[in-house]
Amino acid sequence: MKDHSFRLEHASEQDFQSLFELRLLTMRESLERIGRFDERRAFERFRKSFRAEYTRLIVLSNGSLGGCVALGPYEDGLLLEHFYISPALQNTGLGTAVLQTLLTESDERGLAVRLSVLQKSDAGRFYGRNGFTNTGADEWDVYFERSPQKKRHL
Repeated sequence: MKDHSFRLEHASEQDFQSLFELRLLTMRESLERIGRFDERRAFERFRKSFRAEYTRLIVLSNGSLGGCVALGPYEDGLLLEHFYISPALQNTGLGTAVLQTLLTESDERGLAVRLSVLQKSDAGRFYGRNGFTNTGADEWDVYFERSPQKKRHL
């Protein structure tokens, strides 16, 4: 995919099931790798953390769903969660383009962005390449943060 044209649209509660199915598609391999895939647990965890008011659909220029992402308030910054790109669109640059859009928004607001990824997930390298710093880990997750970037005035 060379065309990274997309728009972010607000999700609604009615999007929950299709986004849960996208979550399973994108996370199953990583969860199986650490012995944690359980569809029921995945459903319960997504249900508990799904905040439609902060979730956006990644809609491609042809109108199809390319993924979703949630970015909402957390402590004194923002929490990035549920960032799922459809498997067929991964490694095409779409995720980077979406993330850069979100980081521009957070920079304009002067807010840090925090997130977590599963242990042994390829996502950790993705966030490292995009300016996030590893801030710790626990048994299942690795935590990252990116401070707001100040704009240079010429």
